[in-house]
Amino acid sequence: MCYHLSLEADAERLKERYRAKQLKNLEKLKPVYHANAFSFLPWPVITAAEPDTIQLMQWGLIPSWAANHAKAMDLRKNTPNARIETIFEKPSFRESAYKRHCLVPATGFFEWQTLENKKYPYYIHVKDQDIFSLAGIWEVWTDKQNGEMKETFSIITTDANPLMARIHNSKKRMPVILSKENELDWLQKGFDETTIDSFAKPFDENKMEAYTISRKISEKDSNTPDVLKPYTYSEFTQTSLF
Repeated sequence: MCYHLSLEADAERLKERYRAKQLKNLEKLKPVYHANAFSFLPWPVITAAEPDTIQLMQWGLIPSWAANHAKAMDLRKNTPNARIETIFEKPSFRESAYKRHCLVPATGFFEWQTLENKKYPYYIHVKDQDIFSLAGIWEVWTDKQNGEMKETFSIITTDANPLMARIHNSKKRMPVILSKENELDWLQKGFDETTIDSFAKPFDENKMEAYTISRKISEKDSNTPDVLKPYTYSEFTQTSLF
């Protein structure tokens, strides 16, 4: 799955990376060293509807049909991720999967490896892209009580590549990472049941790097640069794993 992200970039770096013409509500954007999906924080995204604009949306998709505020808040607990294999079967994701695609910028993400009943956190990133894009879908939900509109998103996940299968060995999942070459395909062409395989293929492990980090990531104040520092556990060496 993909519940933990990093984005070491400010608004100007994002604007340059995506050649954006407009930044929407990004004035106070600061680098994020560790973000947990279940804090439902705002995150920069680029949508197919406005491909030259970077805007903030809340992580955790709320489907447009959510009946009320309580139902909306309950639904988003289950929607930080959307499995690509079942995305057209799930009512929460189906319409967005067909119609509303987005890019979710990141500089890295985190997963845990389970060995002998202990969990070891890893930081994972793409070798040749300081900022890379995850495939996402988004939605607009309107609170009928007060008219407030919430724009929210989910990150698409797929089967793990060999590197991620060794790290995330309990679930063997990973986010759908887009190459620069297919970012526009995701936004403009998208996919349906007949073309889903082209995006379901896991990202090439040879283009990724990963290393162990300390368990500081599980502490309350984990959004600090220290969370990204390599850390070697005495129980094993990284060379024995890779």
